[in-house]
Amino acid sequence: MTTPAATDAPAPAPAAPLPPLAARTGAVGGSPVRDILAVTARPEVINFAGGLPAPELFDREGIAAAFRAVLEETPAQSLQYSTTEGEPALRAALAERIAGRGLPTAADDLLITTGSQQGLSLLASALLEPGDTVLVEDPCYLAALQVFGLAGARVVAVPTDADGADPQALEELVVRERPKLFYTVPTFQNPTGRTMPAERRAAVAAVAARRGVWILEDDPYGDLRYDGERVPWIAACPGARDRTVLLGSFSKVMAPGLRLGWLRAPAALRRACAVAKQAADLHTPTVNQLAAARYLDVLDAHVARVRAVYGERRDAMLAGLADALPDGSTWNRPEGGMFVWARLPSTYDTTALLPQVVRQNVAYVPGAPFYAGTPDPSTLRLCFVTQTPEEIGEGLRRLGAGLKG
Repeated sequence: MTTPAATDAPAPAPAAPLPPLAARTGAVGGSPVRDILAVTARPEVINFAGGLPAPELFDREGIAAAFRAVLEETPAQSLQYSTTEGEPALRAALAERIAGRGLPTAADDLLITTGSQQGLSLLASALLEPGDTVLVEDPCYLAALQVFGLAGARVVAVPTDADGADPQALEELVVRERPKLFYTVPTFQNPTGRTMPAERRAAVAAVAARRGVWILEDDPYGDLRYDGERVPWIAACPGARDRTVLLGSFSKVMAPGLRLGWLRAPAALRRACAVAKQAADLHTPTVNQLAAARYLDVLDAHVARVRAVYGERRDAMLAGLADALPDGSTWNRPEGGMFVWARLPSTYDTTALLPQVVRQNVAYVPGAPFYAGTPDPSTLRLCFVTQTPEEIGEGLRRLGAGLKG
């Protein structure tokens, strides 16, 4: 009996193609900000493109002490699964903090999230069906546009001015478009840095009350105020409390690597978000939550130190813009936050100019990707918190050289 040669074996059948990716993954592009950061990661680049807190200001010792304390005192709890809603100690401390700022809040009003970005994703899952309409400021926080796009929503831009969304235009769009929600960053907005005044906030709340629409109020930067007085949340306005979700984050004031955020929402919507979170990650890491709850005792003192440094850096950027930008450019003076928004003369295209600016070892974010409506190609966003005043001065000198070609 002979054994057939290996060459006599039948050829394997061709592999069947795999099912395609979900269509929504192709409809939403990646983040241009992340793409720019990848290109400009070289240490010699002065990077005004990111929205990154200054790492040298992280309270490494204070945060490490909080982690050591919870791991030494409650190791079993710290390393165990937690509830989806979040650790009671953190929710109670946060509720007291929020109530102290004029918005009555109980621990049960809050859901702890893995960064406020997850809060946006959970709300999109809980509120949006494919084809639903979402209203946003124009321009708008880029990652929010990604969340709404991935949910299959139709995104419509609300006209804005120096004070934020125009309430009359908002009401007209609500009547015409029948949106599920209006998304806003009213305090030190990303990308523009502007702040919506109290009267404008009350007008926006009144539109939501009259017309029946959710308001998603995102407040990641509110603690970073350098000038002026704090403006109450939209969620605290009469008529808005039963239809406003307030989102907050520890990323800009404690450390983004902890991935800790929270949302405050009416009960039915909060429960729906908790169900969505169970499907996403079960709960936010327990040890991070307990350490943050411990660290809240000293957070305000830390934020005061950060504000002092960031305020100097904002002033350094504002002082150098006139020499760096072309004649006829305009820019704002943010009262807080992380960003300056500039508009060059209409003949400039900041997307087209970016490669020649990067060759000068400096970077910004072109404004166009932040627009849900027709983009303004002459705009750009500059982050001022990550560099020292000296680095900012040198970066602006390079920026000026790059813009001149």
